[in-house]
Amino acid sequence: MDSSQAFGLAHLWAQSDNIIRAVALILLVMSITSWYLILSRSLRQLRARSHSGAVEAFWAAPDLDAGLRVLAERAPESPFEALAQQGAAAAQHVRRHTHSNTLGGKLDTDEVITRALRKSIALSTAALESGLTVLASIGSTAPFVGLFGTVWGIYHALVNISVSGMATLDKVAGPVGEALIMTAFGLFVAIPAVLAYNAITRANRVELSELDAFAHDLHAWFATGARIAAVPGAAP
Repeated sequence: MDSSQAFGLAHLWAQSDNIIRAVALILLVMSITSWYLILSRSLRQLRARSHSGAVEAFWAAPDLDAGLRVLAERAPESPFEALAQQGAAAAQHVRRHTHSNTLGGKLDTDEVITRALRKSIALSTAALESGLTVLASIGSTAPFVGLFGTVWGIYHALVNISVSGMATLDKVAGPVGEALIMTAFGLFVAIPAVLAYNAITRANRVELSELDAFAHDLHAWFATGARIAAVPGAAP
């Protein structure tokens, strides 16, 4: 058999034991999971970018109902629509029960709206961070999983060489080189996960800052009936 065909992925799988195969399957599952999260979060970021301008269109609407319709059309099922809907529902609830002789009627209007907006932001934050823990775990553990496969593979190869009694360079280099492939697999799984985690975290931070600014503007509008004017020259 040609030396180039005697060693490789097929030969590694054929001569490996159950532990090496289990490590390879674990890395495969981790890779599939990370790429699923990467693609799904990337698609969500693309949809979020398509919602740009929806907030300004909301403020340009003649009234609240029209603004909510604009958000529903231009940014459906987005955190911004959910925040505006939650704030509007809280304000309507306060108006409905302000004069009632109940505990709800004695609540402070500002407090009710603030809590509603905070609840919406908390839910949106949880949704944005969904899957990031898994992605970070894969990025941090995959190299060590691959390294374990390499160490076990080298040990397994050296045991076989000692049993056969042939310790020449060509007999050692092939099995050891095959074992090192597991480390390469671990890095192949980890590097995209780490890069994607950093990119998604940054994008989430930007979106949450925009959502927080929108919440402050909504709170001011529900409390005073006017949006806070932007300061000239201030950072957006």
